[in-house]
Amino acid sequence: MQLTTVLVDITTLDVDAVVNAANSSLMGGGGVDGAIHRAGGPEILAACCQLRATDYPDGLPTGQAVATTAGNLPATWVIHAVGPVYSRREDRSGLLADCYRNSLRVADDLGARSVAFPAVSAGLYGWPMDDAARIAIHTVRSTRTAVEQVTFALFSESALAAFEAAR
Repeated sequence: MQLTTVLVDITTLDVDAVVNAANSSLMGGGGVDGAIHRAGGPEILAACCQLRATDYPDGLPTGQAVATTAGNLPATWVIHAVGPVYSRREDRSGLLADCYRNSLRVADDLGARSVAFPAVSAGLYGWPMDDAARIAIHTVRSTRTAVEQVTFALFSESALAAFEAAR
C-alpha cells in the first residue's frame, strides 16, 4: 500500500472514497463532517437520512463505518466513520483504530482502491494530534486490505507534521 500525507481540503481529492469524520447522527455537523456535506450537496444528506430510516435508526455506533454516495465531490463514495470523543479517564484508542479498520473494510466491500482519510477525532473531538496520528498510521499499515493508495488529508501544518512523524 502506498501511504501519503498532504495538507489539503479532503473534499477536493479525486479518490475512490473519502472518509468522513462523522457524528453518530450522520446528519452533518462541524469540521470535516460539515465540509463534506456542504461540498457534496444534498445527495449525501439524503443517503444518510435513508440509512437512519432503515439500518441505523439510533445512529451509527462509534468506531463503525458506512458508505454513501459522494454527491458532488470528485470521489465516488463517502465512508462515514464515527470517531470517539477523547477522554483522559477512559482508553478509547481501540474505538479510534476501529474507525480506520472498518473504513478500510467498507472500502474493500465497495472495491475502492484509493481512500483519503482525515485525522479522525483530532479536531472537534479533542484527540491529541500526535496520538491520533500514531493510531491512524499504525492501524492503516497493519490492516489487511485491497486498498492500494491511502492519503491522509490534513487540515494544518501541525497535523501534517504529526502524521509525517508517525510514518
